[in-house]
Amino acid sequence: MSIPVDFVVNGERYSVEVPPQETLVELLRERLHLTGTKEGCGEGDCGTCMVLLDGHPVNSCLVLAADVQGREVTTIEGLATEAGLHPLQQSFWEHDAIQCGFCAPGMIISAKALLDEKPSANDDEIKRALAGVLCRCGSYKKIIEAVKIAEQAMRVGR
Repeated sequence: MSIPVDFVVNGERYSVEVPPQETLVELLRERLHLTGTKEGCGEGDCGTCMVLLDGHPVNSCLVLAADVQGREVTTIEGLATEAGLHPLQQSFWEHDAIQCGFCAPGMIISAKALLDEKPSANDDEIKRALAGVLCRCGSYKKIIEAVKIAEQAMRVGR
């Protein structure tokens, strides 16, 4: 049995048939080939599979693909434009906030959700917003700095 699902990913409309047990992260990675979203624990604990669902950060390993019917998903790939990387992506790259890179998509997506809601977030708010994503390399200080620098760039319209 398959379930028809119509939804938007990174501005592009998709119509797919999904098995009832397929998760959003499986659909994104295996069928839509959007491999920027990582699957770490598969239990919602590590945050590496974070995507925006209707603008809100969610662990895509905990969302059934069938539940995105009529909704909008933004992955790490959807942040960049033809003009270049999103300021958060650029800041993470320029300021060495990416070591192994496994947590970076989840961190960037979480930071994007925060800055969309609160463009002038303080350190505590940034830490809370990123608390759901585990960085095994321990790059938290550089990650927080990269978010703050991107926040400034976003304010001046870069």
